[in-house]
Amino acid sequence: MSRKSYVRGSTEVALTHDTIGDYFDRVVKTHAHHDALISCAESIHWTWQQLHQQVQLTAAGLLAIGLQSGDRLAIWANTSSHWLVTQLACAKIGVILVNINPAARPAELTEQLNAVQASALLFQTQFKSSHYTQMLQALFPELQHQNVTQLHSQTIPSLRHLIQIEDPAPTGMISFTQLQAAGTQLDPQHLHQAQQKVHAHDPCNIQFSSALGTFAAPVTLSHHNLLNNGFFIGQQLHYTPNDRVCIPVPLFHCFGMVMGNMACLAHGSTIVYAEQSFDPASVLHAIASQHCTSLYGVPAMFVSLLDHPDRAHTDVSSLRTGIMAGAPCPIDVMQRVTTELHMPEVLIGYGMTESSPISFMTATSDPLDLRVSTVGQVQPHTQAQIVDEHNQVVPIGTVGQLCIRGYQVMQGYWQRDDLTQQVIKDDWLYTGDLARFDEDGYCQIVGNIKDMIIRGGENIYLAEVHSFLRQHPAIDDLILFGVPDPRMGQELCVAVRLHSSHSLDTDSLRQFCQGQIAHYKIPRYVLCYTEFPTAEHQSTKDLLIADATIKLGL
Repeated sequence: MSRKSYVRGSTEVALTHDTIGDYFDRVVKTHAHHDALISCAESIHWTWQQLHQQVQLTAAGLLAIGLQSGDRLAIWANTSSHWLVTQLACAKIGVILVNINPAARPAELTEQLNAVQASALLFQTQFKSSHYTQMLQALFPELQHQNVTQLHSQTIPSLRHLIQIEDPAPTGMISFTQLQAAGTQLDPQHLHQAQQKVHAHDPCNIQFSSALGTFAAPVTLSHHNLLNNGFFIGQQLHYTPNDRVCIPVPLFHCFGMVMGNMACLAHGSTIVYAEQSFDPASVLHAIASQHCTSLYGVPAMFVSLLDHPDRAHTDVSSLRTGIMAGAPCPIDVMQRVTTELHMPEVLIGYGMTESSPISFMTATSDPLDLRVSTVGQVQPHTQAQIVDEHNQVVPIGTVGQLCIRGYQVMQGYWQRDDLTQQVIKDDWLYTGDLARFDEDGYCQIVGNIKDMIIRGGENIYLAEVHSFLRQHPAIDDLILFGVPDPRMGQELCVAVRLHSSHSLDTDSLRQFCQGQIAHYKIPRYVLCYTEFPTAEHQSTKDLLIADATIKLGL
């Protein structure tokens, strides 16, 4: 009888039951004069003691303007020292930090702030073409007539405070400097008492996830979720206080905030920010000038670094490790990263916002082929199983839905029990991802339930086909989707963006696939583009499906 697809991680290293604030204080006490944060664009170079001073002032300021434990403060900004300081300051006093994508527009901002009944919003004045202050002034025309500390608006009834990072703040808002100045007037005992009332299982963060596939749902995460996940990520990377981690991925995602900030905090490692958003030249400069030992990114970021003109004369010899996540990594990219970027210990991680995020990760000892074909093994204090459509655990090697159980599973979607019950059942988080385990417990993600089509009774996992087709030398990028078919139910269609000076047709692509992948996985239709269509309010995939419907006469 074959083994079932169930694995559980080691419990050798105990979970911490500290709050983020208490843990942070201990790190500061132990490593007071070690480097904590280097923000190259801001010319900031803080020790843990200096970071602690900024966090204490900010936490006191938040209390001084009236925020209390359980209140929600949203942050709408790109990477900066203020992001990290605010993250830790909120955790200190029990205020729940709400991550807003800097790309969000006023309508999206309004919807998300109302979804969590936010009391305060911290934002930057401007980034590139995004004028945040101007957008808020247009959203709240009453600002010019109101007291700076008490906003009252029908648009977002819960919102009371608008905190602009830069000086000076316009009428109706306060600046970060003013916030910290208010903190200097607070009795230090009030801050101490507020911190003592915070518990490890209290919510400390809300992030919006699209895992449900319908709209952005507010994922509620606790100190216990985030601090432990950060610790075990750092442990997998062998972090010590001597590591300097370059984090060019966004902080509003778990990748930057947890895998980056929290992993560094948990091990006393130095956080390095190159720029407000990803810029390959700035990242290369930060690696060389700050002697970074670790680097994060999605595969496309690493490709940008490898192909950048500055790479040839940039010293990256200090690097040894890092994390590549967010998308499948081709083995040729992984090979170049390990050699040309001097990162032999680069790892792959898998997770989702609802699991804080990491549940599977490769190890530094894993061979390269395992680091690109799987997402590694289950992590400490985590159980995982793969189930079929009848909720039965499937045999090893069989594809099914991946389910996770452990300390990192979210508390739920904020005030949406109906949504929570769709994805958490009997303490198991149903990820929506299709996966299989091998005999050694390595997990291969083969797609998402939403990214599977059924052709004549055969399940086709789009991620598997995508991984194979992208090897074709003519293909620069591709998008797969199902189209209706009266006989088979669905047929597979691929839209490909071609490299310049290359051509491709259906027959040649099908010949490329013949004998390499199962016959039913070979696309029936091939549509070629020099550029994919774009539109402001529609996804590229939706546009391609609409185009295919017309061109194929479906």
